[in-house]
Amino acid sequence: MPVDLNEKVKKYEDMLKRALQKVKYSPIPESHMYAVAKDYYTMAEAYYKDGLYFLDAGDPVNALASFSYGHAWLDAGVKLGVFTVDDETLFTI
Repeated sequence: MPVDLNEKVKKYEDMLKRALQKVKYSPIPESHMYAVAKDYYTMAEAYYKDGLYFLDAGDPVNALASFSYGHAWLDAGVKLGVFTVDDETLFTI
């Protein structure tokens, strides 16, 4: 049975929204890696906002892509060690 696009978009929007709220910066403030964490978070946040824009514009395909890319930035940051998380349902830990 095919997956409903709108359900998938809503799922990924919610997943990214929760992930943005859960990540904590790991590096020492003012360090190079702290700047990396900020960059990763900023990218994820920007993709979240892009996803909302695409939803409002009636473009669920690009909204889904944006939410997915945003989450990938956070997940990559977790793997890199610039974010601390405690939720195995939202992140690859």
